[in-house]
This record gives sequence, C-alpha cells and structure tokens, in this order.
Amino acid sequence: MKCINKLGRTLWTSLLAVVLTVNLTGCGAKEYTFAYDRNRNNSSFSVASHTQGYTLEPFASDLCVATGDISKGTDIDMSQATAAGLFDITSRNVIYAKNVHEKLNPASLTKILTALCALKYSNPDDVLTASENVYISESGAVKLGIQAGDTMTMDQALYALLLKSANDVAIMIAEHVGGSVEGFADMMNEMANSLGATNSHFVNPNGLTDPNHYTTAYDLYLICNEAVKYDKFIEIIHTPSYTSVYHDQNGNEKSIDLSNTNAYIKGEAFAPDNVTVIGGKTGTTSAAGNCLLLYSRDNSGNPYISIILQSSDRTTMYQEMTALLGEI
Repeated sequence: MKCINKLGRTLWTSLLAVVLTVNLTGCGAKEYTFAYDRNRNNSSFSVASHTQGYTLEPFASDLCVATGDISKGTDIDMSQATAAGLFDITSRNVIYAKNVHEKLNPASLTKILTALCALKYSNPDDVLTASENVYISESGAVKLGIQAGDTMTMDQALYALLLKSANDVAIMIAEHVGGSVEGFADMMNEMANSLGATNSHFVNPNGLTDPNHYTTAYDLYLICNEAVKYDKFIEIIHTPSYTSVYHDQNGNEKSIDLSNTNAYIKGEAFAPDNVTVIGGKTGTTSAAGNCLLLYSRDNSGNPYISIILQSSDRTTMYQEMTALLGEI
C-alpha cells in the first residue's frame, strides 16, 4: 500500500505571505511544527530537522534586525547625516538606527561588496591584467593610475581598492572575477540578495554615481558582517600604509605607495577610550555626501559595525561617528 501525505501551512504577517508545502511519501503519521517570529523583518527561512518534526527558522535569527528608527537611551545628534546605524554583532542588538532602510548612494562603501566578491571568487595570487576600461574620466575620481596592460596580483589589487579606494583598480578586479563590469555587477547583486540586502542594487564595482546604484545603511551592515568573516579583509582595513611593486605590459616595475583613508587608522580621529577601531571604508561623492563604515571592538573584544551615510562634510561625519561609538 502506498500512502502520500501532503502538508501545507501558510504563515501570514500584514505585509508578507509565506507558503511552504512539504511532500512526504510513506505510511504512517508524523507531526510537523513551524515557528515564525513576527518581529522579524526578513522573509527568508530555513527548515531544520528535529526529533519531533521540522521547525521553520527565520533567515535573520543570527543578525541584528531593525524595523525602524532606534534612539531610545542614546544621546546622539545625528542631524547632519541622512542615515546612520550602530550594530552590536555579538548580542545581535541594534543600538542606534536612523533611516537605515532608506535607499541612498553609497559612493566607495560599494567597494566592501567588491572586496567580498573578490575574496570569495578568486585567489590572492591571481594575476590581474588591466584593460582599456580602467581609464576613468569622472572628475575627482580617485585612481591608482594603472594603464592598459599593467598587471598585479589580486592581493595587491585589494589593498589598492580598500586603502586608496582606487576606482580604476575596482574595474580591473571586476573584469577579472566577473568577465566584465556588467557580469561582476550581477555577482554583486546575487551576493547582496543572498545576504538579505534586498533594498540594494549595484551597477559598478566602485560606487561612482549612477541612478540605478544604491543601497541602505542596514544592507551595508549585512554586507560588512559577511566581509569581516574573511581575515584578509580585516587585515587590509586595519593596515595604516602599504607599499608594493606591480608591472607594466613590458615587465617594468611600478610602485604602489598607499595610505589608509580612514582618519581613525591614520591617527587623525579618536574613538572613545573603550573602543578600538579595527578599520572600515570611507566614501565621498557629490551625490552620496560623506560616508563612513567602521568595524570596531570594545574592551572585551566584542565587535560592532557603525555606519554613517550622507553626512554634510568630513569633519562633521567624524564627529558624528565618534558620538555613535560613544554608545558602545
């Protein structure tokens, strides 16, 4: 005799309907339970097997979740920044949130995702060759000055990407990993979506202004939270300066001499005494304003991610970030 049990249960929230159907073949009866936390704002779930049945677990069970602004218990003046957030990674607690789901231009904070994709889909000793596409004409765009035919390793390229914020090197990384800028942008969007950063869309690896290129403070938290799982990422963002040598198309040596753009790492800005800034990423364009993301630790070694988007100027941005770190 053949028995087929088909079980479906629908989970509802005011804005979300999730329908899960489980097909089972065999005789007998089995109890299945599905748990749903209505306070979560992420609609992705995984099914975990247990002795008594199956439990539907929220995708964000190990993440900080912010459904709106959070400032209770803080005394922060964030009037000059459009969006900001402070996330306690260990306790999965959002300490502060302002407009963290507002879609904004991220400028060079984009390069955190570029580095994440490169770290996942390439090797440090891969040799990258610059194409004609590395020439960038946008006024004020930061460049290493590479020329078509220049070669360097992925390791060198990542230092240039994250320390100098070199937009031309970002193109070289994208073409090596994704085959083209467009192909790499597809990889970026796939990576972002897999992390739950679904309010983002990326069209280039460097963050140069485009109306279809945007993200949110919360999505940047999700992206950075994944990037810091790579030791190489932390090593690079914590590096004050870097020197190396790459080669032109004829094998001649060309020097790399880089300094970290992060004022906390350079000793130009100072975190509260109980906070150590490990590193982060800066970003500035006319459209994005002044942006900063930091990865920090408290005296007990607990990690935090703090983000400011679209602050009015560089000095104010660092003042606001220091105030934000003061809530740790």
